[in-house]
Amino acid sequence: MARTKEFNEDKALDKAIEIFWHKGYNGTSAQDLVTHLGLSRSSLYDTFGDKQKLFSKSLQRYQKQAQDAVKELLEKSDNVKETLHDIFKQAVIESLEDRITKGCFMVNSSVELAMHDEEIAKIVKNNIQTMEEVFTNAVKKGQEQGHISKQQDARVLARFIFNNYSGIRVLARTGERDKQVYDDIVKAVFSIL
Repeated sequence: MARTKEFNEDKALDKAIEIFWHKGYNGTSAQDLVTHLGLSRSSLYDTFGDKQKLFSKSLQRYQKQAQDAVKELLEKSDNVKETLHDIFKQAVIESLEDRITKGCFMVNSSVELAMHDEEIAKIVKNNIQTMEEVFTNAVKKGQEQGHISKQQDARVLARFIFNNYSGIRVLARTGERDKQVYDDIVKAVFSIL
């Protein structure tokens, strides 16, 4: 008779996100995963396969959660420009409060693995395309609302926004603690909108 799983896969993936985000793929050992997830090696590998598959599933879960949160905020917004500004302000706050300089799990993964791992590269590319679409729709909405300039094409602005948002996350990974640096970036981004 087959044994039933005695753990929640989503909770295990959330714990995997934590450890991979903190240590990176290459810095996380199998023992780190066993210890942090609180699972036996056999449960870990029976459920998720190998370390690479667990990482991929973790990154996909992170991607969906992050995309859904941003998309929902922008779709419900009565003033997209203000909502975008709030999203950037939150990224700055998280960057300044991040004592372990973990940055963004997606950005970190793209830098660490996308060039060498085809599956991770696909996830990263999908994330870029999806976020570009989310921001493009938001910019169009903001342009229709009259809060965002129509001088630039919505997709061009969306790419610019996403690139700078990602850049803030990379800067956080370096350990930058000067709030003025972040504020200058945000001010420049929104001067264009």
